[in-house]
Amino acid sequence: MKAKEKKAARIRRHKRIRQKIVGFKERPRFTVFKSCKGIYAQLIDDLEKETLIAASSLEKDIKGNSKIEVAKLVGSLIAKRALEKDIKEVVFDRGGYLYHGRIKALAESAREAGLKF
Repeated sequence: MKAKEKKAARIRRHKRIRQKIVGFKERPRFTVFKSCKGIYAQLIDDLEKETLIAASSLEKDIKGNSKIEVAKLVGSLIAKRALEKDIKEVVFDRGGYLYHGRIKALAESAREAGLKF
């Protein structure tokens, strides 16, 4: 599969997923985006159309040896920030990616840090 086809397939999956899930202030949508170099996570209130909390691998205090370790750090960081703002439950939006590798590591570390999916 070529890169353009692969990206188009992911976008189709993401649109299909987004039709079914909605985040709101008490239970925001926990969305994930990954690029070749980084991973990004946000908690979004879809009703107000605003990002409540964000974390990414570009932040200065995130250092790891592998992409999996970095994803775990980002997951625990966003969970910590969410708990500080009194957000305990989220709706997980994997962004059309397979629940595998970096996406799985990020989600599991967020769960371990106290978020409920």
